[in-house]
Amino acid sequence: MSETTIVIPCYEEARRLPVDAFSEQLEQDRKTDFLFVDDGSRDGTLALLRKLAERHPGRVEVLALSENQGKAEAIRLGVLSALEKEPRFVGYLDADLATPLNEIPRLRAVLEAKPEVEIVLGSRVQLLGRSISRSAPRHYIGRVFATVASWTLNLAVYDTQCGAKIFRTSKTMKALFAEPFITNWTFDVELIARRTSAGHLTKLQPIESALYELPLNQWTGVAGSKVRLLDFPIALIGLWRIRNRYLRSMARQ
Repeated sequence: MSETTIVIPCYEEARRLPVDAFSEQLEQDRKTDFLFVDDGSRDGTLALLRKLAERHPGRVEVLALSENQGKAEAIRLGVLSALEKEPRFVGYLDADLATPLNEIPRLRAVLEAKPEVEIVLGSRVQLLGRSISRSAPRHYIGRVFATVASWTLNLAVYDTQCGAKIFRTSKTMKALFAEPFITNWTFDVELIARRTSAGHLTKLQPIESALYELPLNQWTGVAGSKVRLLDFPIALIGLWRIRNRYLRSMARQ
């Protein structure tokens, strides 16, 4: 049984996937395996991933989707596949490694040290001694979105959208990924909303205790991101849908 499985969603990443970085991490971190999800790529991504799996048998798996389904669904299906082997922890990370792989042990260490924590969120906070490189427009738009997301969730969360998260495996966590997300760009917020709603309906611990935000030591915006500034209005609509679906009934009580 793997200690930790990290899901990496990939769509047309043949030219920029840092294959050597993944190989180095596998050699240095024996607790971490990877499950790559090829989201219906039309370039050479799938062939590249299969070669990587051949180089690291038992440590790298590839889930190939026949057609593009979007990042949210790729991650959801990857997480469900990873959970079948019952690792202690499962997480996901962006393929461009904006969050470097050496942050994985730091994220995992929180779960190891704090048994009450279920989900650890990497957080892009510009602090002295940290290296967080992000364009000014994306930073400020991101802060506006984060404020609205925090209001939507009624939760003081700083950064829902960082593509680095890891969680403790459990029946509850598997249930959170059981159904397709109703949003794509804002599925990270939806995941938190699902956990909030589940805790409200059952005897789970409060969401404030289950979540933990860890400021990353390093994060670098990578050219070629598939998220566009024009997606911002779509993301706001997604937040409205999430609130209506999962949280509005709670607000009335």
